[in-house]
This record gives sequence, structure tokens and C-alpha cells, in this order.
Amino acid sequence: MNDRRAARIGIGGPVGSGKTALVEQLIAVFGAADRSISVITNDLVTAEDAERVKRSGLIDPARVRAVEAGGCPHTVIREDPSLNIAAADELEAQFPDTEVILLESGGDNLASTFSRDLVDYWIFVIDVAGGDDIPRKRGPGVIRCDLLVVNKIDLAPHVGVDLELLLHEADLVRGGKPIVPTNARTGDGIAAVVAQLDRDVLFV
Repeated sequence: MNDRRAARIGIGGPVGSGKTALVEQLIAVFGAADRSISVITNDLVTAEDAERVKRSGLIDPARVRAVEAGGCPHTVIREDPSLNIAAADELEAQFPDTEVILLESGGDNLASTFSRDLVDYWIFVIDVAGGDDIPRKRGPGVIRCDLLVVNKIDLAPHVGVDLELLLHEADLVRGGKPIVPTNARTGDGIAAVVAQLDRDVLFV
């Protein structure tokens, strides 16, 4: 680890899209590569996601922090990210070897975005059960994120979603910015997510 600040990577998306599952997969991959990682979760008035990550056995529980938004989830990642910035600073002070801090937003709608004062890079997660018209809705989260993750691809044939069409239309509205299809439950596509982070953020 060099002396530069840890990379701060935001992970946002609607409720149930698979954000926490993606976080757990990334922790496992980074941990297997002996790369130091810490996590901040956001929720309205609970620490449920943080407790889930702590119980996973994938990370030292002391490296996990919970921020309670107390209102709209996007407030603490966009309008006033000071609580998250403070939590990230505290983690880096306590664990100076930290290379990556993952900041998981509370579940929000397609308009949810991250402040650039908070994160260096952000991922937006959607899932195919939300319908193949999601890209056509042109939500700011889908369009503006650095990396779009289309999760639960295994469900496409069961919910009547044309996955190829969804990915094609997502590519059109994003102007060629990266998109990775995944099944975070099984780990499918996670290697591609990590490779994208390595190229765009971690420079390894």
C-alpha cells in the first residue's frame, strides 16, 4: 500500500437489486488477492446491511461501518455526504493499509447518484426483474454511473425479459460507457467487474 488515499467506490441502485451481494463478492475477490478493503453501508434507520456484511466472515467486522440516513437514502450520498466522508476518514485512520473503501447506498430509485466529493468512482446496480425497459427510462443512476451492473441475469427467462435487448438499450443510453451483466449470488460476472475497477480506479 502506498501513501495515497484509498479509492472510494460507491455502489447504488434500487432496493433488492443485489448491492449487498455485489459488495460481498468484491470483498471475497479482493481478500483472496490480499488487497485491503473496508466497507460503509447506508440505510434509513438501521444497520442491517452492515450487520450482514459483518456476519459474512469475509471481512474483519471492525472494517465495516454503518451510516443511517434518517430520510431519503440519496441525501447522505449526494446532497450532504459529510457523514459518509467522516466514516471513510475514520476507517482510513484506523486501518491505514486500506486500499479500497466500498460505500453501499441504501436502496433508492433510478435517480440516485453519488456526489463526486464522496466517491472517486461509482457503480449502479439494476436487476432484470425490474424489466427490460429500465434503460429507456433514462434514470440518472443508469446514465451517469461509471459502471452499470445488470444483475440477476439468470432470472431473465423467468420474468419475460429480453436480456440482449436490455443490454443493447443500456449501451445506447450510456453512450458506450461500461456495462457488466452479473449474477452476484453465484459470482458470475464478478471477475469482469473487478477487471473494470482495476483498469479505471485501482490501476493494477
